[in-house]
Amino acid sequence: MELENKIIVLTGGSSGVGLDLLRRLIGRNTLINLSRSAPPNAEADGSAGFRHIPTDLADPVSVADAIQEIRDSYPDGVDGLINCGAVQFLPQFLAEDFDHSSIATEIAINFTSPAELISGLLDGMLQRPEAFVLNVNSGLGIVPKRESAIYCATKSGLDNLTHGLRAQLADTNVRMQQAFLPLVDTPMTAGRGSGKITSASVADQIIRQIESGKPDLDIGKVKLLRSINRIAPSLANRIMQKGD
Repeated sequence: MELENKIIVLTGGSSGVGLDLLRRLIGRNTLINLSRSAPPNAEADGSAGFRHIPTDLADPVSVADAIQEIRDSYPDGVDGLINCGAVQFLPQFLAEDFDHSSIATEIAINFTSPAELISGLLDGMLQRPEAFVLNVNSGLGIVPKRESAIYCATKSGLDNLTHGLRAQLADTNVRMQQAFLPLVDTPMTAGRGSGKITSASVADQIIRQIESGKPDLDIGKVKLLRSINRIAPSLANRIMQKGD
């Protein structure tokens, strides 16, 4: 699929990898961004081909309203959905300042809203000549680390969701794709880890993946992590517990 003159829904396009994806897709596609804040300069860069729908991905009502607005505006369906929006909290359940309410928020943004968006937009996508869903995942969905237990669980769940829906949609025009990211230099990872890759590089690789139709893509160090985990899971676990 060539990403030209397509109708694409993107979550999390206000910063990080999502913003770099937006910058590469805007102008040559009709792009609908779902996030709480609007991407910087997107209106000017995308002119009539850009639309921002203020959406709180942690709120099912807000997500449902966004789905309905898209369905009303594009009754013939959309060509693609990129689930990029995510948050990563660092909860230690034994910490005195642990916020119990953060659990539901992290699950809603990282796992529930992608599932809701796929479900809500799927019937329209089935009307298109070809369509895709790209779920942005993480190496932490393969091997978890202790600092981000909920985040890791949501990414593992997203992986299983992607594979389950891929089987369900195997005989349709809708492709289920997934990109596994290493540590990326974004606002979410500020002050953590080293050896980060740029969000621009990640966006470029994701765009190429969508256009090639490749089901799953391991980016950067994720390739090595997956290989180690396949051969020596205990070693992969020790590596991840040392931190980013």
